[in-house]
Amino acid sequence: MNSNVTQPIERRADSSTESEEAAPTVLLVEDETITRTSMAARLRRLGHRVLEAENGLVALDVARRERPDLYIVDWMMPEMDGPTFCETVRRDPLLKSSQLLLMTAHDQPAQIAEGLARGADDFLSKSASKQEIVARVLAGLRTSRLVRELETTGNELESSLLLLQKKQAETEADLQSAAAFVRSLLPPQGSLVQGIALAWEYQPSLMLGGDLFGVMAIDADYLGLYILDASGHGVAAALRSASLMTFLRAENMLRLLGSYDPEKVLHEANRCFPLSAEGEYFTLWVGQLHMPTRCLSYASAGHSGALVSSAQSSSRWLTRSSSPLGFDPSAQFACERIDLQPGDRLFLLSDGIYEVPSPNGELWGRERFQDVIDRGKRTSLSATIAACFSQARSWQQTQYFQDDAAIVGLELTGDPKGSSNG
Repeated sequence: MNSNVTQPIERRADSSTESEEAAPTVLLVEDETITRTSMAARLRRLGHRVLEAENGLVALDVARRERPDLYIVDWMMPEMDGPTFCETVRRDPLLKSSQLLLMTAHDQPAQIAEGLARGADDFLSKSASKQEIVARVLAGLRTSRLVRELETTGNELESSLLLLQKKQAETEADLQSAAAFVRSLLPPQGSLVQGIALAWEYQPSLMLGGDLFGVMAIDADYLGLYILDASGHGVAAALRSASLMTFLRAENMLRLLGSYDPEKVLHEANRCFPLSAEGEYFTLWVGQLHMPTRCLSYASAGHSGALVSSAQSSSRWLTRSSSPLGFDPSAQFACERIDLQPGDRLFLLSDGIYEVPSPNGELWGRERFQDVIDRGKRTSLSATIAACFSQARSWQQTQYFQDDAAIVGLELTGDPKGSSNG
């Protein structure tokens, strides 16, 4: 018996311009030469590229080399029969997407069920009419084309997903670097200057946050401090906050204003940071502590303010009604003053630490926050701040905050050699 594995492509007279690559490929696997030759000729007249093999083993070699779109496979063959060939194709990752037409002289239900179970997609009777053969072949090729298009789309989606994951990893790495840089700009904790201890805790709602703060020595007598809040969250808010943070550096204020007077600082910030076209703005609280007298002067541009905790009395808020930066070019930011005593604590905070909702929507609120501050007078500064964050998380029953949360605490230790906050 001849082993006629492949045959040249025959083209229809009306398809002379059709390229060889465009014609769908059919692999005809039949051990009877006359039947195979007759059917191959019929398929070529339909414009298909037809490959021939006399049994399943030979067909596998052809299939792995040519990747046909459709197999027409006889059931009964030597070496490897049709159902076994179907099973083998279905297990091969390179071949399994092609359609399998199992050809048989019988059409018993049990035989059809076995063929389908072993991998065939459809059946073709050897006694089928020309019209039925054409219809089943075209249907098989159409299905094969759709399956391969889906595979191509799936591969493209997988490649796009891998690229997206790579870009996301790069972006997260960049954000982590940016967050580390911003955090490096925050003041060091511990004994800030002689007689003043500093502690803080900060948790942005995202990797980068828009609530930032600063505490810095202006000169030997004055300490400058601020806390700011940018509208919005995430990268955009953090970048805008970083620009204002740079503006508020002590050396910049001394160069522009000659001092860190809160009223002057807010006036200049209001001029330099107008309301953006997108409606973005800042709120800002600025203070200046005269360390020899412990006199604190402060002013606010729409910020929620600060809290003073005294060893002898209940804590009180340092707030003033004012508009955020940039809303009114002619806005005035009046300065207030308060004399602090040894043992007093000053807390700068963002509203994200107390405007946290419980699962039923009730806010934790300023009063509960203030109560934690008052109850923490006998604990270390850092422990009091940690208790505020712990209570806020317990209230909302989740670890992370919806808004940026920050608390900056200063304690006047009264010790001329300075003191650690423990």
